[in-house]
Amino acid sequence: MKRVAVTVIVAHPHRTTRCQKFLKLSSNESIGNFMSSLASEVAKAGLGSRIFDERQLARLLGGGSARRYALVNRALKDGSLIRLKRGTYALGKPFRSDPIHPFAMAQAILPGSYISFETALSHHGWIPEAVFETSSVTPGRKTIVHEAPGLGRFTFHPLAIAEYQFYRAVERRQFGQSTSFIASPLRALLDLVALRKERWTDLHWLTGGLRIDEQHLSSLRKKDFAALAAVYKHKAVNHFLRSLEEAVVGGVTRAANGTAR
Repeated sequence: MKRVAVTVIVAHPHRTTRCQKFLKLSSNESIGNFMSSLASEVAKAGLGSRIFDERQLARLLGGGSARRYALVNRALKDGSLIRLKRGTYALGKPFRSDPIHPFAMAQAILPGSYISFETALSHHGWIPEAVFETSSVTPGRKTIVHEAPGLGRFTFHPLAIAEYQFYRAVERRQFGQSTSFIASPLRALLDLVALRKERWTDLHWLTGGLRIDEQHLSSLRKKDFAALAAVYKHKAVNHFLRSLEEAVVGGVTRAANGTAR
């Protein structure tokens, strides 16, 4: 018979006590099966569809760091835990009550970043193509590419953004039990322009290259462009913004005036 230490939290009307018991495992019971039940306890603690860190695991599991390290490693091997990055985890698919959105994963991998570029444009329905990686803007200075086995590919790009303008036209949204920051369609588009160093020619790059429907462009208003006027440091991006406004808003205004006459 094997003896396995398990920390048990006992509820009391006036206090919560933590004690350690030893479970006896028969020779035909595997540590893997035990870890599956341990993952179920993590789910019962309300972390089943959330991303959690080592501090939360420490509170839940108790015991010393060496013991927790062993339990986490076993859980990673049997698939009941998945590591997003060092010290950050999620339950494996069979143990989740709901899926975890990749936007929430990106936020956990690099806190302070926000979803943008083609990822945000696809989410808003502005481009028809499926996007197979989650791309974000980072407040840091280096591009980061993060591969999370079984979860996907996450990229984080820095941009030359003016001080105090990082979250301009960026919204906080709920995805399942987690939240994430995501750029508005126009902000995501201009972030892409800044990343690729695109220069304004005409609308063809948008409607032909990115295949953005003109109806989406015509839905933009002056206030949308005004919100981004002070965001970017590079002149080429600001020129693109002004030219796009003239082509979209200015063109609509001229057409309306012509109709009125």
